[in-house]
Amino acid sequence: MDEEYDVIVLGTGLKECILSGLLSVDGLKVLHMDRNDYYGGESTSLNLVQLWKRFRGSDKPPAQLGSSRDYNVDMIPKFIMANGALVRVLIHTDVTKYLYFKAVDGSFVYNKGKVHKVPATDMEALKSPLMGIFEKRRARKFFIYVQDYKESDPKTHEGMDLTRVTARELIAKYGLDDNTVDFIGHALALHRDDRYLDKPALDTVKRMKLYAESLARFQGGSPYIYPLYGLGELPQAFARLSAVYGGTYMLSKPECKVEFDEEGKVCGVTSEGETAKCKKVVCDPSYLNNKVRKVGKVARAIAIMSHPIPNTNDSHSVQIILPQKQLGRKSDLYLFCCSYTHNVAPKGKFIAFVSTEAETDNPESELKPGIDLLGQVDEIFFEAYDRFEPVNEPSLDNCFISTSYDATTHFESTVDDVLNMYTLITGKVLDLNVDLSAASAAEE
Repeated sequence: MDEEYDVIVLGTGLKECILSGLLSVDGLKVLHMDRNDYYGGESTSLNLVQLWKRFRGSDKPPAQLGSSRDYNVDMIPKFIMANGALVRVLIHTDVTKYLYFKAVDGSFVYNKGKVHKVPATDMEALKSPLMGIFEKRRARKFFIYVQDYKESDPKTHEGMDLTRVTARELIAKYGLDDNTVDFIGHALALHRDDRYLDKPALDTVKRMKLYAESLARFQGGSPYIYPLYGLGELPQAFARLSAVYGGTYMLSKPECKVEFDEEGKVCGVTSEGETAKCKKVVCDPSYLNNKVRKVGKVARAIAIMSHPIPNTNDSHSVQIILPQKQLGRKSDLYLFCCSYTHNVAPKGKFIAFVSTEAETDNPESELKPGIDLLGQVDEIFFEAYDRFEPVNEPSLDNCFISTSYDATTHFESTVDDVLNMYTLITGKVLDLNVDLSAASAAEE
């Protein structure tokens, strides 16, 4: 312990593990510690007995739910966009060799009380029951504009500078109605609220392109992929990577007290009477709670079921987004479902999550519109957790703190946080121009 490190990472949550892997690959000397005796922190994966202990206070789940070992229930379940930033990070670091992915069956959106497949291309727009015949034509024109748009080729811009034109103005040019805007903004571009409408349209167009390119990648019914055995595999894969490059891992380290010098800069971490010196600390909010503030609360339900979610074409893995406007809310509601086909439950069992940013003191009633879509459940658990973000100035104290995981059921916002932290820590931008085909071998 008494050595000096470039960086000490506290907590083995997914964000911390990715950073520890990236920094080790960069040649930094990294020590990674966790107060828990398991990997994953908030983003850990539980078997049935652990799940029962956490939510029911006993270690005797009903026998009819099957073998505890066959459950890998992710506490922060998020699907991975096939061409998104996380896949690029996995390829950049060669972590793909430790993981097997499988495509996710379906991507749906809730509209006027019904669940519909999200149309992502001009052809799908023409077939979608989400729109009337005239609206379909307008949507198709808009989709073609987005598909053909190239930032570097002004001929594809149709005279609009998307760094200046807002998303609202771009959409108005195509005359799309609110209903269409709702599913494009929330289910395709994956915006979490409607603030994007008054921001430059380039971001929305890029997000739509990412969705369409990811969808085309595996020819599946969705743009998402998910690891076999769940996300619990990811932190461990990055931990292995870090170890290969000389990183040191220690679990079950109580307290992990961050030490500061007289200038207020971090100088080490103490655990069990020993202090490891370091220049920088990377951690989740729970290790430096005097340097973070509460910014919200996530409410969620976890259900164990014996059938797929109704009206999703019997999808064994699926995301459904319920846009805020459809529910008269300020934030979207997310449904995530995975099953034995991804080895996260015994044969015939499905795990569903309903999550949202809590807006009232009664999260169970806020989750009801999502729970109502599940059909009959074998068991259901409710939980709420606070979301924190850092308020410190890393250039002054050398502490780099991740933000808590949000309610979304996809990884894009999580990876943005990691990439921003990487740049703050190293002063470099991570080059994510990789050969995406390197991950395709693991499709099945």
